[in-house]
Amino acid sequence: MPDDMNTHTSRDLALRGAFDRHRRLRGNATMRGLLRENIVTMNDLIYPIFVEEEIDDFVPIDSMPGINRIPEKRLASEMKDMEKEGIRAVMMFGVSRKKDSTGSDSWAADGLLARTIRTAKDAAPSIAVISDTCFCEYTDHGHCGVLDGDHVRNDETIENLGRQSVVAAKAGVDMVAPSAMMDGQIAAIRHALDGAGFDQLPIMAYSSKFASSFYGPFRDAAGCDLDGDRKTYQMDPLNGREALRESFSDEAEGADILMVKPGMPYLDVVARLRDRTDMPIAAYQVSGEYAMIKFAAQAGALDEGQVMRESLGAFKRAGADLILSYFARDVAREGI
Repeated sequence: MPDDMNTHTSRDLALRGAFDRHRRLRGNATMRGLLRENIVTMNDLIYPIFVEEEIDDFVPIDSMPGINRIPEKRLASEMKDMEKEGIRAVMMFGVSRKKDSTGSDSWAADGLLARTIRTAKDAAPSIAVISDTCFCEYTDHGHCGVLDGDHVRNDETIENLGRQSVVAAKAGVDMVAPSAMMDGQIAAIRHALDGAGFDQLPIMAYSSKFASSFYGPFRDAAGCDLDGDRKTYQMDPLNGREALRESFSDEAEGADILMVKPGMPYLDVVARLRDRTDMPIAAYQVSGEYAMIKFAAQAGALDEGQVMRESLGAFKRAGADLILSYFARDVAREGI
């Protein structure tokens, strides 16, 4: 008798499982909206911008349709337009005409970085201005620090990153985002900021940044081509555990937000990091990801708006709190 009862129960359970009605909750747009697990809003998005000095007009980036280098003299009006459209935060990249071996213009009190931060904050106070804290846009060799032959010197570079961060803080930046991938850079920047009286300024660390081929169009936009590569300081794209170690080191050194870059090819890293930390996580939908969607849409291979929304949603589903995306302004104008 017990055997028959167990068989009967198992058969009933199997039948019930075979007829689960998952589609009941997908039957119409209202129901799907009510039960959507993740949403993307303008509060989630950071818009990367490129500001070039000594030019008069916008420079289209051919490899990134819809993206331009902004002339420094027109930055104020652009910031005001973005504020009206609903942009909440920008990541600022400078396109410098005053490059040298160490990127010293980036820590000059009246250099391009300091000037653009002041202009952006004065023009659009409600937009959070985040400075990319690095040197590749400011060095004549294109590397992210002090070069000695073919080697980037770690400790000299992190000292300069601290100097750059303090200049950005004095200019009024809302957050610094070190992307050089030097060992100890977060601790060095935190020490420099605290020592200069900016202990409340947050740091968003590019904590898991890979030596990726998806950055190609960014090099056109930022004017930071180089001979060779950055594989001695950016991470091997095939390493996942190393990415977690890098992020945990940055967390221990005082980072306030951890970033994974690139984005969609590394959603596994975002998800694994989300499972292991309660820190806010950002993901960078990089230039190559943006360009692939844009060019595929131009070829008629996919619907740009739908793929854009799906891709941004994937970051939220994987556990990202913030998304850096060149689509942010499209979302502001068209909605999500």
